[in-house]
Amino acid sequence: MSLIVLTHPDCLAHTPPAGHPERAERLQAALAGVEQLDQPEVREAELVDDTDLARMHGFNYLQSLTDLDASGSLLSLDPDTYIGRGSLRAARLAAGAVCGGVDQVMAQPGQAVFAAVRPPGHHAESARAMGFCLLNSIAVAAGRAADVHGLKRIGVVDFDVHHGNGTEAILQDDPRFLFVSSHQAPLYPGTGDPATTKASNVVNATLTANSGSDEFRALWTEHLLPALDRFKPQLVLVSAGFDGHWRDPLAQLQLKDEDYYWIGEQLTGIARNHASGRLVASLEGGYDLAAITESVVAFGESIE
Repeated sequence: MSLIVLTHPDCLAHTPPAGHPERAERLQAALAGVEQLDQPEVREAELVDDTDLARMHGFNYLQSLTDLDASGSLLSLDPDTYIGRGSLRAARLAAGAVCGGVDQVMAQPGQAVFAAVRPPGHHAESARAMGFCLLNSIAVAAGRAADVHGLKRIGVVDFDVHHGNGTEAILQDDPRFLFVSSHQAPLYPGTGDPATTKASNVVNATLTANSGSDEFRALWTEHLLPALDRFKPQLVLVSAGFDGHWRDPLAQLQLKDEDYYWIGEQLTGIARNHASGRLVASLEGGYDLAAITESVVAFGESIE
């Protein structure tokens, strides 16, 4: 497989208050990792289409974001999530990158795509911004894959340390999608308990604080990868959050760079077996800059 990286400099323009962990330097750190990969093809992302957004986000919510964006002021949407000048454009580019990645791998199945973008998206619900997220890029791309490209089985994978509550809420009970997630618990946002998961197309699995490589790999090997393999996805979409790394300040897992290579390798194998290699990943969390760079190198090498 060859790797295409979709990104845009305007994703740097989203600027929460000083000291906020979701800062522009995160994307710069990810791009520093991209530069260390073996000749990836870096392309500029395009804005998401309104039709794609409307599949997964309510009209009133999208209009409210547009109105807030027009004010030009830095505004708090919840204690963690902000919108200001450039924020909505950055989020629309992030969603556009993942949608563009879907179009790319549908046109040329032998390639993988990594969307090096921000802000992240997997906490955003259909009508609610939260957890640093404004638009749910991975869910929007899943909707495009189903409705525009006609796919019937789309695997959506999330290994961010925080549960992708927004992605689950948007995709649950739709048999075209299978959502599988590993995440630390207890931890923000407090969702994703396997014992209370009711949707048949959702598989959650949790890790306790201080879990490391052995626990992470066992969880995926025994529970999540088999579920994904049984589903036989025609496309694999990945919320690639690197905040499970031992360096990360917002969580307490002990993952290493090699674990991100390992999970990328496993997901690439499933994509090759069932989806003609079609895999699109998007940057979600990760808040230590050195860890982001190292993790992007490891994960990128495993899917390129």
